[in-house]
Amino acid sequence: MRKKNGSLKYELLLLLMSIIWGSTFAAQQIGMEKGLGPMTFNGLRFTLGALSLVPVMLWRKKHLVLAPEDARLPVAGSIFAGLFLFAAATFQQVGLLYTSSANAGFITGFYILFVPLIGIALGHRAARSLWLGIAVCLVGFYYLSVTGGFHVGRGDLLILICASLWAGQILVIDHVVNHGDPIQIAWLQFVVCAALSLVASLIFEDWSLATIKAGAGAVAYAGLMSVGIAFTLQVVCQKRCPPAPAAVIMSLEAVFAAIAGYVMLGQKLSARAFVGCALILCGVLIVQLVPILWRRNQARGEQVVG
Repeated sequence: MRKKNGSLKYELLLLLMSIIWGSTFAAQQIGMEKGLGPMTFNGLRFTLGALSLVPVMLWRKKHLVLAPEDARLPVAGSIFAGLFLFAAATFQQVGLLYTSSANAGFITGFYILFVPLIGIALGHRAARSLWLGIAVCLVGFYYLSVTGGFHVGRGDLLILICASLWAGQILVIDHVVNHGDPIQIAWLQFVVCAALSLVASLIFEDWSLATIKAGAGAVAYAGLMSVGIAFTLQVVCQKRCPPAPAAVIMSLEAVFAAIAGYVMLGQKLSARAFVGCALILCGVLIVQLVPILWRRNQARGEQVVG
């Protein structure tokens, strides 16, 4: 198993991923406004995302020579990740039908807390700075997303379940990605999620070519950008980055969701929301910078002693 030290390159890719994910919230809202059901929307976007990786896999097979351990596809683990992906995406999309985007944004942010909690139960270690960063991020989520009375309703509970499922998906990917090719792993989990979503849409939803055509733009953005690029980057980056700090960087999607809502949907950011964005950024910096500064001080101390 490779040691995950992370690097600036992969952390910047995670940041790019969070930007794409944040802007996809607007696409999800637009798609459902056009008449697409939650399962149909997810089925179409994950199908498109899976298809977008096929030429990438063919090119890599033709032009790259990978070590045997890097070329494998852990089928069982990838399918398991796909099940978590399907469940999380479904609860999020359905939950948005019954709760506000503000509440959904705040509750979804709880996955940055669930990741280290589940990780500790599985034997992972968490630095103290991580807990401080999570606390600051959660306060930031509150200021960014909750502007009125907070009442836990059916949609809020669905989003809370979604947050725990996202945490599970992150941790499953963290394990599976050590045993094979991240591109193939991403592709197979997309196929699993797409297949289950399409079957569910045929059973539970009514759809037509007219509604698909109306929401084609939103599906294309969510499929190519959110799934094809962002979710694939998640798998690639988690091969090099520990899961808990990676989750905190990914949580920045809430900040970019607020920005996208302002630019694409005309939703205004209040002073309170700006405070929330600043706190989330501070929380991410705490998680990323404090361990680095601590290791540098420790190294200096050892040099002085030596």
